[in-house]
Amino acid sequence: MALSIPGFDYRRVPVADGVSLNAAVGGSGSPIVLLHGFPQTHLMWRHVAADLAADHTVICPDLRGYGASGKPAETDGTVYSKRTMAADTVALARALGHERFALAGHDRGALVAFRAGLDHPGAITHLACLDVLPTLDMWEAMRGIGGAVGFHLYLMAQPPGLPERLVAAAPDAFFGHFLDIWAKDPAAIPAEVRAAYLDACRAAVPSIVADYRASAGADAEHDRADRAAGRRLAMPVTVLQQDWGAALGFDAAALWGAWASDLRHGTVDHGHFMAEEAPAAIAAALRELLAR
Repeated sequence: MALSIPGFDYRRVPVADGVSLNAAVGGSGSPIVLLHGFPQTHLMWRHVAADLAADHTVICPDLRGYGASGKPAETDGTVYSKRTMAADTVALARALGHERFALAGHDRGALVAFRAGLDHPGAITHLACLDVLPTLDMWEAMRGIGGAVGFHLYLMAQPPGLPERLVAAAPDAFFGHFLDIWAKDPAAIPAEVRAAYLDACRAAVPSIVADYRASAGADAEHDRADRAAGRRLAMPVTVLQQDWGAALGFDAAALWGAWASDLRHGTVDHGHFMAEEAPAAIAAALRELLAR
């Protein structure tokens, strides 16, 4: 039986031509959409979502290409761009009756949330991004030793063919590696959840690789154009990160500050999977954001 967030209803919502998203919906009140990261599914929000559902409508989708959502074939380098995924997110919220909503993302989902904030400022009331840098800043920061830390970024950015074959040859070892090394508290991802993540990733190798490849192409181009045009996030923004910027030689708060005027940036002691390792703290941070 597929794992689910207790008390949440599950819906399959069309968001684009031939693409539907699997979404868990629960609670009532002002809406917030929670976007998962790699190598996970919407289940990573299970604790935070249950907390927020006490007084908010909480929507937790699987991103296109992940989990039980649609996995269209990549055709032109934009099918898995964050711009496309951001449009999915806005279409999902609107289909569920919400023209304006708060948005929080972790890892890959945070990149989608960032792009949604820039592309759809009228729809996003509040924005939270967990443990990520905007795509263009990430590529500029991940040099030298940073490139070794982010080897998977370079691997999956390669032209189609080799990355898919390499990852598909040992998917559990590849995806499980990141679940193991990025968690400070392995017990935060119990065996059945870890198995669900690996099952989902095993079935989604081409789309996950396409998501990462888009970051080296369309996503970086979109960020570069917005930076040149001086576009900034207009809504209140909260960013929480591990203090990996200090180790890799960049100032994460300053990089985010170039994109957001109303920014609260904090570093945390939790592992990368902070919504699972410290859900009460993350829920509290999101509530603080929503009160701004």
